[in-house]
Amino acid sequence: MSLPHQILKRYWKFSEFRPHQLEIIEAVLDQQDCIALLPTAGGKSICFQIPALIKKGICIVISPLIALMQDQVKGLNAKGIKATALTNLDQLGDLERILDNCIYGDYKFLYLSPERLQNALVQERIKSMDVHLIAVDEAHCISQWGHDFRPAYRSIKDIRGLCPKATILALTATATKKVIFDIDEQLALKQSKLFRGSFFRKNLSYKTMIFEDKNFKIKALLKSNKQSAIVYTSSRQETQQLAQMLNLNGISSGYYHGGLSNKEKEHQYNQWISDKTNVIVATNAFGMGIDKANVSLVVHTDIPESLEHYFQEAGRAGRNQDKAEAVLLIGTNDIQNTKKWRIDQIVDVPYIKLIYKKLCAYFQIPYGELSEEKHGFNFDAFCTLYGLAKRKTYNSLKVLEQHGLIVFEEYFKKKATIFFLVNHNTLHKSFEHNDKLRLIVTSILRTYEGVNSQETNIDIGKVAKTLHLNEDEIIENLNALDAKEIVRFKCGNSDAQITFIQPREDDRAINRISKVVSTQNKNKLKKIKAVIHYIENNSVCKSQQLLTYFDEPESMPCGSCNVCTENKGHSHNNFEKDNVDLILEALKVKPMTSRELVSNLSISSNEVIAILRHLLEVEQIQQSQINEFQIKCP
Repeated sequence: MSLPHQILKRYWKFSEFRPHQLEIIEAVLDQQDCIALLPTAGGKSICFQIPALIKKGICIVISPLIALMQDQVKGLNAKGIKATALTNLDQLGDLERILDNCIYGDYKFLYLSPERLQNALVQERIKSMDVHLIAVDEAHCISQWGHDFRPAYRSIKDIRGLCPKATILALTATATKKVIFDIDEQLALKQSKLFRGSFFRKNLSYKTMIFEDKNFKIKALLKSNKQSAIVYTSSRQETQQLAQMLNLNGISSGYYHGGLSNKEKEHQYNQWISDKTNVIVATNAFGMGIDKANVSLVVHTDIPESLEHYFQEAGRAGRNQDKAEAVLLIGTNDIQNTKKWRIDQIVDVPYIKLIYKKLCAYFQIPYGELSEEKHGFNFDAFCTLYGLAKRKTYNSLKVLEQHGLIVFEEYFKKKATIFFLVNHNTLHKSFEHNDKLRLIVTSILRTYEGVNSQETNIDIGKVAKTLHLNEDEIIENLNALDAKEIVRFKCGNSDAQITFIQPREDDRAINRISKVVSTQNKNKLKKIKAVIHYIENNSVCKSQQLLTYFDEPESMPCGSCNVCTENKGHSHNNFEKDNVDLILEALKVKPMTSRELVSNLSISSNEVIAILRHLLEVEQIQQSQINEFQIKCP
């Protein structure tokens, strides 16, 4: 048994590697820079974790998600492997302590974000570490052609100068040829070797359905689903509304979106991951790093941003290799609305310049100066003051953040706390002649535990919605109680924070990023068109369409998507028995792809595909991860 096999068995209790894992591990051990393009749930982490355990020194893992880093560190520590991460560090001392542990404490893994890597102290301490391997997870984030682009990823190549002897392994689950080229170039890889696993998922059925009453169809899909499920929506508000509707219909559901506090996100995620709730309704904030084996259904209620996002999100179903479905629900007007809405919301360079100038004026930042303080920011008030479209303004702020001009921290709700200072009788007297105040107080007491014993966070927006009042009315009444010392009430007047991280330069600041922004806009348009084409194309297998998009054109029809099931009767059993025998005899000699069978046998491509599909269904053959067909062992 080889050393990698021994480590696999010792720490992960597996006896065999998945396709390409061992090849990648061996290449890394030979100090070969590599790009590993493996499907979701393809076991990417093992590709750097095992060589890191074999080699002397430490492996630096660059990852975009704090939650993902924390999960992997927790998992490694549970196996008795020393790993740590630079996450949520409030004090300089915390950072120094962890970095010193990595230098002197025999740690095998240090996880950090690309943004944290830019810290001068981090870079200085890395020079003193014995770094033998750098693993770049979710490497598609480095490319402006990929989804989830993160500019900080482009500075990762600077780590070469800090640890020139280290091998680099870039890993991703979704990448086109353009993205792979960009990864290679941006990381300055040395004669890199590409490992590409097949993205074909024989157990996963992709379906698009036109259904006007989406809620009715969602309920039907979930009631027939026996295992865990994810429902993706495009709006935060809809996640809560849909989860509430499902719960009222006896379907145990939680919700997840970017506006929740970290505590609430963790609660909702834990309820779902532990099967206390069967369904999680989420925006795409429920993203990378989500891994649950028994998800048998993923539903999209809105048209996704890109095929990359859709493929990654749909791929969360069927990780236990059981049959699973990915359903995209389309309303009759959805495509037209997407064409208009998505395209209209793409922000061009002139609009970004406008928002940047208005932002500087709003906070009275003088030209050429850098204001390093965090500015409380009321987004709605800002848009109202300057007559700005909210969605386009929000997108512009995200572009400014993405390109390092500002930090845009969102709260998404007014931060408010309340503490009731008086007893029940005194409190009752305070609203004796004020019905509106009585409703407000009663609602808070029923919704939030502990308000009589400690300062408690409350959601003003939630209270307002429950009572059909506006937020200002709620705040006004609670401020009145605070003035009478009946409650202690605090409410922030902002829903976000803005921090400027470059001196104000107006046009010059935006001109530096204009070329990249224009390229990204073209890419966004291309991706929107690709999604629409996927939805409208009902003549080609849905799985084949997705695989072709990711440069895997030699795939077979899946036989289970809505296109294949509609066309099943046209090809089944319309083939010669002699041809069936020829294919079986060929596969007894060696495994082959459909293209190889067509080349080696005098049988048409359509008939080869029909026969292979039939043989798969009757379980005479099986298909490997690299799309080769072989005789199934008895």
